[in-house]
Amino acid sequence: MDVNALLLAGIQALEEYIALHVLTCLVPAFLIAGALMSMMNKAVLINYLGAATSKLKSFPLAIVSSFFLAVCSCTVIPIASGIYKRTNATAPAMIILWVAPATNILAVTYTGAVLGLELALARIVAAISTAFVVGLILFYVFDRKIASQSDSAMPKAGRLVENNALVLFALLVATLLLPNYLGVGKPYIFKVEVFSVLMLVTTVYALKSFSKEDLKYWMLETWFFVKQIIPLLLVGVFIVGVVGEILKATDVVEVYLGGEGVGQSFLAALIGALSYFATMTEAPFVDTLMKLGMGKGPALALLLAGPGLSLPNMLAIGKLFGVKRAAVYIITIVALSTIAGVVYGEVIA
Repeated sequence: MDVNALLLAGIQALEEYIALHVLTCLVPAFLIAGALMSMMNKAVLINYLGAATSKLKSFPLAIVSSFFLAVCSCTVIPIASGIYKRTNATAPAMIILWVAPATNILAVTYTGAVLGLELALARIVAAISTAFVVGLILFYVFDRKIASQSDSAMPKAGRLVENNALVLFALLVATLLLPNYLGVGKPYIFKVEVFSVLMLVTTVYALKSFSKEDLKYWMLETWFFVKQIIPLLLVGVFIVGVVGEILKATDVVEVYLGGEGVGQSFLAALIGALSYFATMTEAPFVDTLMKLGMGKGPALALLLAGPGLSLPNMLAIGKLFGVKRAAVYIITIVALSTIAGVVYGEVIA
């Protein structure tokens, strides 16, 4: 295969990623992560999502909150890593890392519109059930020792955030989500316009409501995530573009993804895990593959692993969460996505 064509595919993937995702997705996500670190009461956050918190409390909270975050596998990283850094608890942070891109309300709605209600419901059930499994595995591997050593005297009273910070969080979340919600089916420039208005309102509010010291601390924490994540994301996106170009020249779908079975679902999960999908783009991609002969089980496996993982995502979580946590998380997601695909394929066969 022509090396120049592969390099061009990688460069084009980078150009598209920077043009369509950095401004309206990553910028507010980084600002939210920085605000999590600088403005949230650590003791109260640990009380909600800490390692010692009841899993019947922290896991559902992480899942439900993730359901309303219309973000991709890269955008969610600074938010989830901010929670992990603040609480030192792996399981709830990685549940958010998994559920937000895999089963947010916008992605599920769009899946139903493109692929049908049956596959959308299967995606919801599979993602929520696997989220508990992901959480339990990560808890017993990494958090159990931390939970047993937690200081039971840690103060749990107080507010999670002050009123001015609460308003700022609301504005930042709106800046992250509304361009995606309102921009469905509209030109990208519309998303930029919505983002610009919301960002202007947020900036004015922040300047009027916080001291220079508070703003400086917020920006320093935000910059920490930017410098840790951005280089890895760009490298990962370039590699994904090259790999995608190679896959186009093969007959993977017809030969290896047709029908139902462990092999087909595993390969679909693996392809999804290595690929990058912006929010909602996985549904039309899977629709195209199904028209080429991919089975429903592999389709579900790709719908789960595709949005929830990506090569850029893997590189970044390895940097921020550590290689061991990243390895356990990635293997768990690919395995559970495969199992979900196999079970679904057997049920609908």
